[in-house]
This record gives sequence, C-alpha cells and structure tokens, in this order.
Amino acid sequence: MYKETEKVKVFALGGVDEVGKNMYIIEDQDNIFILDTGLMLPEDEMFGVDAVIPDITYLIENRERVKGIFLSHGHVDHIGALAYVLKKINVPVYGTKLTLGLAEELLKGAHTSVKYHFKTINSNSTVTIGKTTFTFFKVNHSIPDAIGIAIHTSQGVIVYTGDFKFDQTPINNEHTEIGKIVKLRKQGVICLLSDSMNAESPGTTPSESTVGHQIFEVISNAKGRIITATFAMNIHRVQQVIEAAETLNRKVAISGNPLLKNIEIASKLGHLRISKANIIPIYEIKKYPDNEIVILTTGDYGEPLAALYKMATHTHKHVRIEEGDTVIIATSATYGNEKALSRTIDVLYRAGAHVVSEKSGVHVNGHASQEELKLMINLLKPTYFIPVHGEFRMQKAHGDLAEECGVKKENIFMIEKGDVIEFSNGIAKKSEKIPAGQVLVDGLGIGDVGNIVLRDRKLLSQDGILIVVVTLDRRNYKIVSGPEIISRGFVYVRESEQLLQEANQTVTEVLINLLDQKVNEWNSLKTVIRDSLSSLLFEKTKRRPMIMPIIMEI
Repeated sequence: MYKETEKVKVFALGGVDEVGKNMYIIEDQDNIFILDTGLMLPEDEMFGVDAVIPDITYLIENRERVKGIFLSHGHVDHIGALAYVLKKINVPVYGTKLTLGLAEELLKGAHTSVKYHFKTINSNSTVTIGKTTFTFFKVNHSIPDAIGIAIHTSQGVIVYTGDFKFDQTPINNEHTEIGKIVKLRKQGVICLLSDSMNAESPGTTPSESTVGHQIFEVISNAKGRIITATFAMNIHRVQQVIEAAETLNRKVAISGNPLLKNIEIASKLGHLRISKANIIPIYEIKKYPDNEIVILTTGDYGEPLAALYKMATHTHKHVRIEEGDTVIIATSATYGNEKALSRTIDVLYRAGAHVVSEKSGVHVNGHASQEELKLMINLLKPTYFIPVHGEFRMQKAHGDLAEECGVKKENIFMIEKGDVIEFSNGIAKKSEKIPAGQVLVDGLGIGDVGNIVLRDRKLLSQDGILIVVVTLDRRNYKIVSGPEIISRGFVYVRESEQLLQEANQTVTEVLINLLDQKVNEWNSLKTVIRDSLSSLLFEKTKRRPMIMPIIMEI
C-alpha cells in the first residue's frame, strides 16, 4: 500500500523539448537521485559555444540530499556533463563497465580536475540507498552495455528506459531483457519515462546486423580507399567496419583521438573484437595500395562531419579525399546538423569521392520506432506516462502512442524542463516548477557566456564592429589625437572612405560640442559618440554595427 505521508517527485533538468542534454531527477522522500548527465551540441546561433549542459542550480542548492548518479549508457548526450556536475556535487556514479570507462575518459579530457567515485553495476545488480532500491535491465542501442533503470520507491516502481530499441538480431547477441521488464509490470509500474526520439517513425527500427551486411558489400565492391565516418561512441558500427576490413584483407587506420580512445576502452572490456595486426597508424596509409586501406574517422568532439570536411577540402593533417575514394557516412542527420551533413556530402562529391550514406543502408537508427515504443508500454502497463528525450512534437507523438495502448489521457504528462510531477498516495499531479534552463560551455568557461554575450556575438556576425579611438586632454577640454575609426566586418575601408570620413567628422563635432560645454565624464562622452554614430550609419547603410568608443587621456 502507498504511504500517505511519503511523496515522490519526478522532473527533468534536460532532455525534454530538445534533443540531448538528458538529465532526469527522482526525489524519493528526502533523497535525490540523478538519471544521466548529458550535454547537447550547440545550435547554429550559439556562436563559438562548444556545448550546452543542464542548469543544476536546484541540485547545488540541495546537494546534501543528492545521493547518487545513475548512467544508462555511454553516449555524450547522457554522460557529457558529468565533469561539470561532479565538480559541484560529488556523489557516487553508478554505471556499467563500458559506460564508466567512457565516462572516465571524458573526465580525464575535462579541463579541470574532478574527483569521482565510480561504482560498477550490471543488469543483475541491485542498489539500495536509504529506502529506495534500483534494479536494471539490458536494452539494445547503438552502443553496448546500455541499460534501463527501475527505481523502486515508496509510491511504486518508476521505470526509465534510457535509449533503446528491440533488436531481434543484435550484433553482440545480447537482447533486451523482456523477462525482467515483465516482472516489473507485475510489481506495479506507477510511472514510465520512455525514449521519444523515434516516436514519429512508424513500424520498427531495423536491426544493427543489417548494417554489417551492407558495409561489407560496399567495401568489397570498392576499387580504392574506404573512408568511414562515424560517431566515436558508436562501438557497434566500428566493430562492423573492422570485421569487414579484416575479412577483405584491408588494413584499418584510425583518425581522431576520441575514436582511438573509445576503441581502446571497448577492446579492453571485451566489447570490440579486433586484431591488432590489422590496425595501422594513420600516417602509414601511403605505404599500402589504395585497395588495401580502410580509414575510420571521427572529429575532435567525437562527431564525424568536421573531420570529413577537412579531408574533402584538403586541410586534414593525414588524409585527402581523392578521385576513386569511397566515403561511408555511417551516421544519420540529427537535429541541428542537417546543413552540415548536406554541405559535407557536397564537398565530398566535388573532391571526386563516391559517397554512401544512411539511405544506402550503412546506418540504422538506435532508437525505438512506434511499434517498439508501444511494446515497451504494453510490457510495463504503467499507470502514468512521461515521454522524455525529444522535442515536443516527438513527446506528443509518444504520448499519443501511450493513449492508444490504454494509458488514460489525463495520466500522460507532457513536461517541460523544471515541471515537477508529484506522486502521493498513488496519485500523480503537477506541482511547483523549479528553476531549469541551460548553461553554455565555451572553452574553459562554464556559464560565463549568457544571452547578452550571445546577442553581442550575433550582432558582430551580422553587421560587424566599428571602433572609435580618441585621445583627450580632460583638463583643457581638447581633442589631442583622433578620432580614428577602425572597421571590422562592417564595410570594406577602401571602398567606403567617404562614409568613414563622414563618421569621423560626426564624432569630432559631437566631441567638440561636449567639450565646449565642459563635459568630460567618460560614460557621457561614449554614449553620445555611440548614439550619433549609430544614427548616421543606419541612415547611410541600414546596418547597425556594434560601436565601441575607446577614449584615452593624457
């Protein structure tokens, strides 16, 4: 029976109404548990930003109640923010061997030292913290060692699927543990948090094994080099390429540090079967005929497109795409990278390559399609349902599927970041909203780039900057030198001399006028310069560059 005085809260700090940045929170009485700590790649308008991570202000304010972090699998959209979180909240991290191995590598690569306490689990583990018990079940995904998480609370079982699909012929021969899922149903699942990424796709997602056959066909028919681009953490795809290369007597060269490190970790843990004799350093590829080479590549951040683009434009350190090369793009267009993918394919063709992409069957989605999502719902029969990991339209499509499967419409919660669903006496309702948002990472800076900085960067990208340098004698109210006007990204100076002369004259006139009135306060002078120049430039060009007055004093 439910205990009336005990409450359980569920909310998301990331992963809803967006793709990536997965972080879900369970509060069981006084204890707080974190499910995944992911990052998100920046959108096009986030100029210069490297990554986006969840705002964990609420967790920091309640850090004494946070008891653990549970990771579902090793993709960066689920573990990429771990260094940031552990720096603020140092608690044990639970995950499978491969997940923790990849997480450890991420922490080593972080630009700050972070203490961590990893606790290895597997699908048969049971973890009890206070009055809350965690059990686990294997799921299929595009990376090995992925698990779903069941949280046994005072209000019943809450299940978080992580990313999953039902693969009937997985390449590692490890299936989703349906038996365990059914047992959870018998215990009573009060709430299901399920992956919505592919909720708009009808039918079922093809098996990973189908990709292996297609990759083998492409490599066996190629006359020249093979360059295969994939995400650094797509271990299954790496295995398939290496197996095909070995069978066809081709050497494999690996380009990209994230890929090298992940292959080393996965091999050590038994998730990759490779012959070291078949692996060669990337700088040795010219020692072999083109028809004996396969190059596996990924970029600096583990994504494949940047490295491919460099190869196609001949700016890569070791590899140049040439006539006769075959490029396998073993990844799909994801949210935000459609333009980059299209641009990369275009330059590959210009370089003379034959391009094989997802449409040719060399990649399949790692997420469950509609029939598999319905199967998960029917296996668990949850009382309440919260679609997570996806944009709102994906969540909505997933919610509709749940309703088709018999979940009451009023029991399906379409949440945004910070929306709290509270369970008490077996009944769920929306309660208060907690602070939630995003933190931007730029180089070593975490959170120091905000909306104002982004606005300035956007302005600079659109209309450029105009710097006005002038030296004043404040005691005698005179201009000593200048004004000198420097244009960057606004107009080409040689073709706009008249405009800049007018700008110079305008600044000179307003400064003389102010100095004659005995005004020498820095902020007042800068404001007047900025306002007068802005009006002139907009009138002449219909542009609004950033105007930066620099006043020096003698």
